[in-house]
Amino acid sequence: MNKPSCFFFIFVFIIYLSFFNEVSAQFDLEEEPWLDEKEEEVDMVQSRRSSTGSCDLSVGKWVYDQSYPLYDANCPYLSTAVSCQRNGRPDSDYEKWKWKPQGCSIPRFDALDFLGRMRRRRIMLVGDSIMRNQWESLVCLVQAVVPAEHKTVTYNGPSMAFHALNFETSIEFVWAPFLVELKEGQQKKRILYLDLIEENAKYWRGVDILVFDSAHWWTHTGQWSSLDFYMEGKSIFANLNPMVAYEKGLMTWAKWVDLNLDPRQTRVIFRSISPKHNRENGWKCYNQRVPLPYFSHQPHVPEQLLVLQGVLKRMRFPVYLQDITIMSALRKDGHPSVYARAMDQDKMQHIREYSSDCSHWCLPGVPDIWNEMMNALL
Repeated sequence: MNKPSCFFFIFVFIIYLSFFNEVSAQFDLEEEPWLDEKEEEVDMVQSRRSSTGSCDLSVGKWVYDQSYPLYDANCPYLSTAVSCQRNGRPDSDYEKWKWKPQGCSIPRFDALDFLGRMRRRRIMLVGDSIMRNQWESLVCLVQAVVPAEHKTVTYNGPSMAFHALNFETSIEFVWAPFLVELKEGQQKKRILYLDLIEENAKYWRGVDILVFDSAHWWTHTGQWSSLDFYMEGKSIFANLNPMVAYEKGLMTWAKWVDLNLDPRQTRVIFRSISPKHNRENGWKCYNQRVPLPYFSHQPHVPEQLLVLQGVLKRMRFPVYLQDITIMSALRKDGHPSVYARAMDQDKMQHIREYSSDCSHWCLPGVPDIWNEMMNALL
Protein backbone atom coordinates (compact mmCIF):
# COMPACT_ATOMS: atom_id res chain seq x y z
CA MET A 1 0.00 0.00 0.00
CA ASN A 2 1.49 3.41 -0.96
CA LYS A 3 1.75 6.23 1.59
CA PRO A 4 -1.25 8.36 0.38
CA SER A 5 -3.54 5.33 0.49
CA CYS A 6 -2.27 4.42 3.96
CA PHE A 7 -2.86 7.94 5.31
CA PHE A 8 -6.36 8.00 3.78
CA PHE A 9 -7.23 4.65 5.44
CA ILE A 10 -6.00 5.90 8.84
CA PHE A 11 -7.98 9.15 8.44
CA VAL A 12 -11.22 7.26 7.62
CA PHE A 13 -10.67 4.89 10.56
CA ILE A 14 -10.21 7.81 13.00
CA ILE A 15 -13.41 9.47 11.72
CA TYR A 16 -15.33 6.17 12.10
CA LEU A 17 -13.96 5.60 15.62
CA SER A 18 -14.89 9.11 16.69
CA PHE A 19 -18.44 8.70 15.30
CA PHE A 20 -18.88 5.30 16.99
CA ASN A 21 -17.80 6.67 20.38
CA GLU A 22 -20.17 9.64 20.03
CA VAL A 23 -23.14 7.41 19.17
CA SER A 24 -22.29 4.95 21.94
CA ALA A 25 -22.21 7.76 24.49
CA GLN A 26 -25.79 8.67 23.58
CA PHE A 27 -26.98 5.21 24.61
CA ASP A 28 -25.05 4.72 27.85
CA LEU A 29 -27.35 3.25 30.51
CA GLU A 30 -27.17 4.32 34.11
CA GLU A 31 -25.99 1.56 36.38
CA GLU A 32 -29.10 -0.01 37.90
CA PRO A 33 -29.22 -2.26 40.97
CA TRP A 34 -30.03 -5.94 40.24
CA LEU A 35 -29.64 -5.28 36.48
CA ASP A 36 -27.62 -7.97 34.73
CA GLU A 37 -25.95 -6.32 31.74
CA LYS A 38 -26.21 -9.59 29.81
CA GLU A 39 -29.99 -9.52 29.99
CA GLU A 40 -31.93 -7.80 27.26
CA GLU A 41 -33.73 -4.61 28.27
CA VAL A 42 -37.40 -5.45 28.91
CA ASP A 43 -40.37 -3.20 28.12
CA MET A 44 -42.29 -2.96 31.38
CA VAL A 45 -44.32 0.20 30.97
CA GLN A 46 -47.50 -0.17 28.98
CA SER A 47 -47.14 3.10 27.09
CA ARG A 48 -44.10 1.81 25.20
CA ARG A 49 -44.78 0.44 21.74
CA SER A 50 -43.23 -2.80 20.57
CA SER A 51 -41.96 -3.80 17.14
CA THR A 52 -45.02 -6.01 16.70
CA GLY A 53 -47.18 -2.91 16.41
CA SER A 54 -49.03 -3.30 19.73
CA CYS A 55 -50.65 -0.10 20.93
CA ASP A 56 -51.02 1.63 24.27
CA LEU A 57 -54.06 -0.04 25.81
CA SER A 58 -54.41 2.71 28.41
CA VAL A 59 -55.22 5.46 25.87
CA GLY A 60 -58.69 5.44 24.36
CA LYS A 61 -62.35 6.06 25.17
CA TRP A 62 -65.38 4.35 26.70
CA VAL A 63 -67.91 3.12 24.12
CA TYR A 64 -71.49 2.13 24.94
CA ASP A 65 -72.16 -1.47 23.93
CA GLN A 66 -75.56 -3.14 24.39
CA SER A 67 -73.93 -6.59 24.30
CA TYR A 68 -72.36 -5.93 27.71
CA PRO A 69 -72.22 -6.93 30.55
CA LEU A 70 -70.32 -10.17 30.11
CA TYR A 71 -72.12 -11.99 32.94
CA ASP A 72 -75.31 -11.75 34.99
CA ALA A 73 -75.52 -9.35 37.92
CA ASN A 74 -76.74 -12.27 40.03
CA CYS A 75 -73.39 -14.07 39.82
CA PRO A 76 -73.24 -16.00 43.13
CA TYR A 77 -69.61 -15.05 43.79
CA LEU A 78 -70.25 -11.31 44.15
CA SER A 79 -69.99 -9.86 47.66
CA THR A 80 -72.79 -7.60 48.90
CA ALA A 81 -70.63 -4.47 48.75
CA VAL A 82 -70.30 -4.59 44.93
CA SER A 83 -73.72 -6.07 44.06
CA CYS A 84 -75.21 -2.71 43.16
CA GLN A 85 -78.21 -4.09 41.23
CA ARG A 86 -79.18 -6.41 44.08
CA ASN A 87 -78.74 -3.51 46.51
CA GLY A 88 -81.29 -1.38 44.69
CA ARG A 89 -79.32 0.75 42.25
CA PRO A 90 -82.03 1.93 39.81
CA ASP A 91 -79.87 2.31 36.66
CA SER A 92 -77.77 -0.28 34.82
CA ASP A 93 -76.05 1.58 31.96
CA TYR A 94 -72.78 1.56 33.94
CA GLU A 95 -72.58 -2.17 33.06
CA LYS A 96 -72.61 -1.54 29.29
CA TRP A 97 -69.45 0.43 28.63
CA LYS A 98 -66.42 -1.18 27.02
CA TRP A 99 -62.98 0.34 26.60
CA LYS A 100 -61.80 1.10 23.06
CA PRO A 101 -58.04 1.78 22.92
CA GLN A 102 -56.84 4.29 20.36
CA GLY A 103 -55.60 2.44 17.28
CA CYS A 104 -56.46 -1.13 18.33
CA SER A 105 -59.07 -3.19 20.16
CA ILE A 106 -59.26 -5.49 23.17
CA PRO A 107 -60.75 -8.91 22.35
CA ARG A 108 -64.08 -9.66 23.99
CA PHE A 109 -63.57 -11.98 26.96
CA ASP A 110 -64.30 -15.60 26.04
CA ALA A 111 -64.50 -17.77 29.18
CA LEU A 112 -63.90 -21.12 27.44
CA ASP A 113 -60.94 -19.74 25.50
CA PHE A 114 -59.48 -18.24 28.69
CA LEU A 115 -59.86 -21.42 30.72
CA GLY A 116 -58.48 -23.46 27.83
CA ARG A 117 -55.33 -21.35 27.76
CA MET A 118 -55.10 -21.40 31.57
CA ARG A 119 -55.53 -25.18 31.85
CA ARG A 120 -53.49 -26.63 34.74
CA ARG A 121 -52.39 -23.16 35.80
CA ARG A 122 -52.70 -21.06 38.94
CA ILE A 123 -53.67 -17.41 38.58
CA MET A 124 -53.25 -15.32 41.72
CA LEU A 125 -54.35 -11.73 42.38
CA VAL A 126 -52.55 -10.14 45.36
CA GLY A 127 -53.43 -6.89 47.08
CA ASP A 128 -56.22 -4.97 48.79
CA SER A 129 -60.02 -4.84 48.59
CA ILE A 130 -59.90 -3.33 45.09
CA MET A 131 -57.97 -6.41 43.98
CA ARG A 132 -60.63 -8.53 45.71
CA ASN A 133 -63.09 -6.53 43.57
CA GLN A 134 -61.14 -7.60 40.46
CA TRP A 135 -60.92 -11.22 41.63
CA GLU A 136 -64.71 -11.42 42.00
CA SER A 137 -65.02 -10.00 38.48
CA LEU A 138 -62.66 -12.60 37.00
CA VAL A 139 -64.41 -15.47 38.79
CA CYS A 140 -67.80 -14.26 37.52
CA LEU A 141 -66.42 -13.95 33.99
CA VAL A 142 -65.50 -17.65 33.89
CA GLN A 143 -67.79 -19.46 36.32
CA ALA A 144 -70.86 -19.74 34.06
CA VAL A 145 -69.11 -22.16 31.69
CA VAL A 146 -68.03 -24.47 34.51
CA PRO A 147 -70.65 -27.07 35.56
CA ALA A 148 -71.77 -26.79 39.19
CA GLU A 149 -70.20 -30.13 40.14
CA HIS A 150 -66.83 -28.99 38.73
CA LYS A 151 -66.37 -25.70 40.61
CA THR A 152 -65.64 -24.88 44.21
CA VAL A 153 -64.12 -22.16 46.41
CA THR A 154 -61.55 -22.92 49.11
CA TYR A 155 -60.06 -20.75 51.87
CA ASN A 156 -56.58 -20.82 53.40
CA GLY A 157 -55.68 -18.04 55.83
CA PRO A 158 -55.56 -14.75 53.89
CA SER A 159 -56.25 -16.51 50.58
CA MET A 160 -59.31 -17.76 48.76
CA ALA A 161 -59.42 -19.70 45.51
CA PHE A 162 -62.00 -20.52 42.85
CA HIS A 163 -61.29 -23.91 41.27
CA ALA A 164 -62.45 -24.91 37.79
CA LEU A 165 -61.87 -28.59 38.44
CA ASN A 166 -62.40 -29.84 34.88
CA PHE A 167 -59.69 -27.45 33.67
CA GLU A 168 -57.43 -27.95 36.73
CA THR A 169 -57.32 -24.15 36.93
CA SER A 170 -57.45 -22.00 40.04
CA ILE A 171 -58.15 -18.26 40.28
CA GLU A 172 -56.88 -17.10 43.66
CA PHE A 173 -56.89 -13.96 45.76
CA VAL A 174 -54.42 -13.24 48.58
CA TRP A 175 -54.95 -10.36 50.99
CA ALA A 176 -51.70 -8.33 51.23
CA PRO A 177 -52.54 -4.61 50.87
CA PHE A 178 -48.95 -3.51 51.61
CA LEU A 179 -47.25 -6.58 50.05
CA VAL A 180 -44.72 -6.31 52.90
CA GLU A 181 -45.60 -7.54 56.40
CA LEU A 182 -47.91 -5.78 58.86
CA LYS A 183 -47.67 -7.24 62.38
CA GLU A 184 -49.00 -6.47 65.83
CA GLY A 185 -46.33 -5.52 68.35
CA GLN A 186 -46.35 -4.57 72.02
CA GLN A 187 -49.47 -2.87 73.37
CA LYS A 188 -51.22 -3.97 70.17
CA LYS A 189 -49.31 -1.41 68.12
CA ARG A 190 -49.43 -2.13 64.38
CA ILE A 191 -45.97 -2.20 62.82
CA LEU A 192 -45.30 -2.25 59.08
CA TYR A 193 -41.99 -3.99 58.36
CA LEU A 194 -40.68 -2.36 55.19
CA ASP A 195 -38.00 -5.01 54.62
CA LEU A 196 -39.95 -8.18 55.50
CA ILE A 197 -42.17 -9.98 52.97
CA GLU A 198 -41.86 -13.77 53.27
CA GLU A 199 -45.01 -14.26 55.38
CA ASN A 200 -46.99 -12.94 52.41
CA ALA A 201 -44.71 -14.14 49.63
CA LYS A 202 -44.89 -17.79 50.69
CA TYR A 203 -48.33 -17.89 49.08
CA TRP A 204 -46.94 -16.65 45.75
CA ARG A 205 -44.51 -19.51 45.16
CA GLY A 206 -45.42 -21.97 42.43
CA VAL A 207 -48.00 -19.65 40.85
CA ASP A 208 -48.05 -19.33 37.05
CA ILE A 209 -49.59 -15.83 36.75
CA LEU A 210 -49.26 -13.22 39.49
CA VAL A 211 -51.17 -9.93 39.43
CA PHE A 212 -50.28 -7.36 42.12
CA ASP A 213 -51.61 -4.05 43.35
CA SER A 214 -50.57 -1.94 46.33
CA ALA A 215 -51.22 1.78 46.64
CA HIS A 216 -54.22 2.98 48.67
CA TRP A 217 -53.29 1.72 52.12
CA TRP A 218 -49.97 3.57 52.06
CA THR A 219 -51.74 6.94 52.16
CA HIS A 220 -54.48 6.21 54.71
CA THR A 221 -54.32 8.71 57.59
CA GLY A 222 -56.11 9.51 60.83
CA GLN A 223 -58.85 7.07 61.77
CA TRP A 224 -58.32 5.23 58.47
CA SER A 225 -54.64 4.54 59.09
CA SER A 226 -53.75 0.86 59.25
CA LEU A 227 -50.46 1.21 61.12
CA ASP A 228 -48.81 2.93 64.06
CA PHE A 229 -45.11 2.56 63.20
CA TYR A 230 -42.78 1.68 60.34
CA MET A 231 -39.79 -0.55 60.90
CA GLU A 232 -36.74 -1.18 58.72
CA GLY A 233 -33.95 -3.33 60.09
CA LYS A 234 -33.61 -2.21 63.70
CA SER A 235 -34.89 1.31 63.01
CA ILE A 236 -38.42 2.28 63.95
CA PHE A 237 -40.24 5.34 62.58
CA ALA A 238 -43.34 6.98 63.98
CA ASN A 239 -43.54 9.30 60.98
CA LEU A 240 -42.29 8.68 57.47
CA ASN A 241 -43.18 10.28 54.18
CA PRO A 242 -45.75 7.83 52.72
CA MET A 243 -44.09 7.83 49.30
CA VAL A 244 -40.67 7.13 50.84
CA ALA A 245 -42.22 4.22 52.74
CA TYR A 246 -44.03 3.06 49.59
CA GLU A 247 -40.83 3.00 47.59
CA LYS A 248 -39.02 1.06 50.33
CA GLY A 249 -41.84 -1.50 50.47
CA LEU A 250 -41.92 -1.87 46.69
CA MET A 251 -38.14 -2.32 46.61
CA THR A 252 -38.49 -5.21 49.06
CA TRP A 253 -41.16 -6.74 46.81
CA ALA A 254 -39.03 -6.16 43.69
CA LYS A 255 -35.96 -7.82 45.21
CA TRP A 256 -38.07 -10.84 46.20
CA VAL A 257 -39.45 -11.19 42.66
CA ASP A 258 -35.99 -10.83 41.10
CA LEU A 259 -34.47 -13.42 43.40
CA ASN A 260 -37.29 -15.97 43.61
CA LEU A 261 -39.22 -16.06 40.33
CA ASP A 262 -38.26 -17.41 36.92
CA PRO A 263 -39.76 -15.48 33.96
CA ARG A 264 -39.82 -18.72 31.95
CA GLN A 265 -42.29 -20.14 34.46
CA THR A 266 -44.17 -17.16 35.91
CA ARG A 267 -45.82 -14.09 34.38
CA VAL A 268 -46.03 -11.02 36.63
CA ILE A 269 -48.37 -8.06 36.14
CA PHE A 270 -48.60 -5.03 38.42
CA ARG A 271 -51.89 -3.16 38.11
CA SER A 272 -51.69 0.60 38.65
CA ILE A 273 -53.69 2.47 41.29
CA SER A 274 -57.48 2.42 40.99
CA PRO A 275 -58.78 6.02 41.15
CA LYS A 276 -61.21 7.28 43.80
CA HIS A 277 -63.90 9.90 43.36
CA ASN A 278 -64.22 10.75 47.03
CA ARG A 279 -64.38 14.54 47.08
CA GLU A 280 -67.39 16.39 48.44
CA ASN A 281 -67.53 14.08 51.48
CA GLY A 282 -67.73 10.93 49.36
CA TRP A 283 -70.77 12.01 47.36
CA LYS A 284 -69.03 12.94 44.12
CA CYS A 285 -69.98 9.60 42.53
CA TYR A 286 -73.59 9.50 43.74
CA ASN A 287 -76.24 9.49 41.01
CA GLN A 288 -73.62 9.59 38.23
CA ARG A 289 -75.00 7.79 35.17
CA VAL A 290 -72.42 8.12 32.37
CA PRO A 291 -68.61 8.21 32.06
CA LEU A 292 -66.79 11.47 31.59
CA PRO A 293 -66.20 11.86 27.83
CA TYR A 294 -62.77 13.41 28.38
CA PHE A 295 -60.73 15.43 30.85
CA SER A 296 -61.10 19.19 30.62
CA HIS A 297 -57.52 19.52 31.87
CA GLN A 298 -54.40 17.38 32.03
CA PRO A 299 -55.29 14.55 34.44
CA HIS A 300 -53.20 14.30 37.60
CA VAL A 301 -50.82 11.36 37.63
CA PRO A 302 -50.82 9.86 41.16
CA GLU A 303 -47.47 9.94 42.89
CA GLN A 304 -47.81 6.22 43.64
CA LEU A 305 -47.74 5.50 39.91
CA LEU A 306 -44.54 7.48 39.42
CA VAL A 307 -42.87 5.63 42.31
CA LEU A 308 -44.04 2.28 40.93
CA GLN A 309 -42.70 3.03 37.46
CA GLY A 310 -39.33 3.94 38.94
CA VAL A 311 -39.07 0.66 40.87
CA LEU A 312 -40.15 -1.50 37.92
CA LYS A 313 -37.54 0.06 35.66
CA ARG A 314 -34.80 -1.03 38.07
CA MET A 315 -35.88 -4.67 38.11
CA ARG A 316 -34.30 -7.52 36.17
CA PHE A 317 -37.54 -9.54 36.09
CA PRO A 318 -39.88 -8.48 33.24
CA VAL A 319 -42.90 -7.12 35.15
CA TYR A 320 -45.71 -5.67 33.03
CA LEU A 321 -47.32 -2.49 34.33
CA GLN A 322 -51.04 -2.59 33.54
CA ASP A 323 -52.04 1.07 33.59
CA ILE A 324 -55.76 1.40 34.36
CA THR A 325 -55.59 4.68 36.31
CA ILE A 326 -56.58 7.36 33.79
CA MET A 327 -59.11 5.22 31.91
CA SER A 328 -60.86 4.34 35.19
CA ALA A 329 -60.78 7.96 36.36
CA LEU A 330 -63.35 8.68 33.64
CA ARG A 331 -65.77 6.22 35.28
CA LYS A 332 -67.17 8.06 38.30
CA ASP A 333 -70.49 6.43 37.36
CA GLY A 334 -69.13 2.97 38.16
CA HIS A 335 -68.85 3.08 41.97
CA PRO A 336 -71.36 1.59 44.43
CA SER A 337 -71.98 4.94 46.11
CA VAL A 338 -74.85 4.30 48.58
CA TYR A 339 -75.63 0.95 46.91
CA ALA A 340 -72.87 -0.88 48.76
CA ARG A 341 -75.63 -2.22 51.03
CA ALA A 342 -79.20 -3.37 50.46
CA MET A 343 -81.41 -0.28 50.05
CA ASP A 344 -85.15 -0.83 50.48
CA GLN A 345 -87.73 1.92 49.88
CA ASP A 346 -87.63 3.07 53.49
CA LYS A 347 -83.86 3.55 53.42
CA MET A 348 -84.12 5.32 50.07
CA GLN A 349 -86.18 8.02 51.78
CA HIS A 350 -83.23 8.79 54.08
CA ILE A 351 -80.44 8.19 51.60
CA ARG A 352 -78.24 11.09 52.74
CA GLU A 353 -77.84 9.44 56.13
CA TYR A 354 -75.68 6.72 54.58
CA SER A 355 -72.05 6.78 53.51
CA SER A 356 -71.16 6.78 49.81
CA ASP A 357 -68.48 4.39 48.49
CA CYS A 358 -66.62 6.09 45.64
CA SER A 359 -63.58 3.78 45.82
CA HIS A 360 -64.75 0.26 44.97
CA TRP A 361 -66.59 -0.69 41.77
CA CYS A 362 -70.02 -2.10 41.02
CA LEU A 363 -70.02 -5.49 39.32
CA PRO A 364 -70.59 -6.14 36.50
CA GLY A 365 -68.58 -3.04 35.70
CA VAL A 366 -65.16 -1.44 35.36
CA PRO A 367 -63.00 -4.32 36.75
CA ASP A 368 -64.43 -6.57 34.02
CA ILE A 369 -62.63 -4.36 31.52
CA TRP A 370 -59.41 -4.58 33.54
CA ASN A 371 -59.71 -8.35 33.23
CA GLU A 372 -60.39 -8.16 29.51
CA MET A 373 -57.20 -6.12 29.22
CA MET A 374 -55.30 -8.62 31.37
CA ASN A 375 -56.61 -11.47 29.21
CA ALA A 376 -55.28 -9.67 26.14
CA LEU A 377 -51.85 -9.35 27.80
CA LEU A 378 -51.75 -13.07 28.50
